[in-house]
Amino acid sequence: MTFLNSLLNNSKEHDDPFKHWELNEPLSEEAIQEIIKADIPNLAEHNLSYDGTRAIDGGAPEFREGIASGGKAIKFRCFVTKDNANQFPGLIKLINELRSKKAHEKISQLINKDLNNSYVRVEVICDRKDFWLKPHCDIKEKLLSCLLFVNKFNESESLGTDFYNEKLEKVKTVPYKNNYGYFFSSGPNTWHGMEKKNIVKERRCLQVNYVTFKTDWPVNQ
Repeated sequence: MTFLNSLLNNSKEHDDPFKHWELNEPLSEEAIQEIIKADIPNLAEHNLSYDGTRAIDGGAPEFREGIASGGKAIKFRCFVTKDNANQFPGLIKLINELRSKKAHEKISQLINKDLNNSYVRVEVICDRKDFWLKPHCDIKEKLLSCLLFVNKFNESESLGTDFYNEKLEKVKTVPYKNNYGYFFSSGPNTWHGMEKKNIVKERRCLQVNYVTFKTDWPVNQ
């Protein structure tokens, strides 16, 4: 129960600029290795007009506008599903931990949201050179937003997520430390993103959500 142990014994609550928790060592070594080894395309090797955001998942801007010459969609994140579960036994253990009644009831208590009818969604992300993410609040269907960092290449700790106040002034950066991360409950003033920074090789993360829409992983009742 690595995640739950981190939550109960190795986490810290913060209130500025909005309520969130930072987690230390939430991932098992098995899960870390799977995140590192997940096969995610390097956009630099494809002839795409890359705007620096994850919108490239839908193809280059021209392709998303219906211009066929814009190229195909390129996925540079990987959702863990029943179809690829055999590739990620460590992450499946994490998913089952998050689905457990003990875990989702504890998190419900902390974020003051009912997770009883929710679903777990987990995706491996690999951000590379020129990536950025404008300040935004997550969609209401995300009951919990969580990002866990895997810093294999000793990238700068400044590559963590930036948190902003209501005036969109940056208040803090959660450090991009190996086996470290954060979570919060999405709301109208939970502004976060990542300013353009120097990613030398890659920024690998695991995004974890409890969501209202169906995934392969409903929580246990």
